[in-house]
Amino acid sequence: MLGRNLFLITIAAVAMSQIPKLIVMPEGGDGGSMVQAAKADAKPPVANGSYTLEANQAGHFSGDFLLNGRSVHGMVDTGATFVAMSETTARKLGFTGNSLNYKYAVNTANGPTQAAEITLDRVEIGGVRAESVEAFVLKDEKLDGTLIGMSFLRKLKSYSVENGRMVLKQ
Repeated sequence: MLGRNLFLITIAAVAMSQIPKLIVMPEGGDGGSMVQAAKADAKPPVANGSYTLEANQAGHFSGDFLLNGRSVHGMVDTGATFVAMSETTARKLGFTGNSLNYKYAVNTANGPTQAAEITLDRVEIGGVRAESVEAFVLKDEKLDGTLIGMSFLRKLKSYSVENGRMVLKQ
């Protein structure tokens, strides 16, 4: 029991040490959901490979990812705690308005808003794949693209940036 508690405390300490771009607080809540977001039982990526993204003219890394098997153009954002997408994108992936509970208050570059938490079965690009990836859905007026955040990247063996290239590895 002591070993399990020490493990959970370590997971919580690591999660709390990250400086998130999206600060998650349940509306009127006590912040307990942030600890729940650090899942100790997360599955490792299942594919075995690597993929290289080239920086665009603005220096951003983007590409066509498969989210639950559907092609979605996304920009990698190491400052985003979670994968984040618009409500329109979430609907294309099969998440209906009834299944989206906008109970989280988040701060974005476009200001504060409400977000719904979902779990993507899988996120893929090239030979790189991760399962059970946490994501947030924001209203369309607050986010018009898809950000591939740390909830995907931390499931990889590594990612690195050098000479205008980002290499994702499993």
